[in-house]
Amino acid sequence: MSEASQGRQIVHIGDTDLDGSKAVAYALARIKGIGVSTAVAICRNLGINPLVKLGELNEEMIRKIDWAVRNLHQAAPAWFVNRPKDPETGRNIHLIGADLILTARNDIERERRILSWRGIRHNLGLKVRGQRTRTTGRLGPVAGVQRRRTPTGAGGGEGGQG
Repeated sequence: MSEASQGRQIVHIGDTDLDGSKAVAYALARIKGIGVSTAVAICRNLGINPLVKLGELNEEMIRKIDWAVRNLHQAAPAWFVNRPKDPETGRNIHLIGADLILTARNDIERERRILSWRGIRHNLGLKVRGQRTRTTGRLGPVAGVQRRRTPTGAGGGEGGQG
């Protein structure tokens, strides 16, 4: 089979190398910040079958998908983006890849700097979103109940370390 009929093995979309042998929706879901539902919505918006293989698409369709992934905030409604009303710009934006990770890290640092409740919980390494902490989320060695040591010679065991 020739390269044209088989399709491309790796497709570069949104600063991420994607597997060309996977369906478009599932390949796009490998981009951080894009899930399967978002990928299906992008495909439907562009008129692409979400189950067709990504490597079989022509160059123009791949460019359209790349534009849609990078500019999802322009094509999607405000409730669909992952960062509505960005604190710095006030706009609805959708972040992907390294931008998403960097922005989340900056948000946590801002919370720590202003000493908000969430920032204090982050500093202490505790749960932030109101989860129970009495029994879960414990760190360090296990502090369980220890068995009582039997005196030497009692219990009929070897060495008395029962």
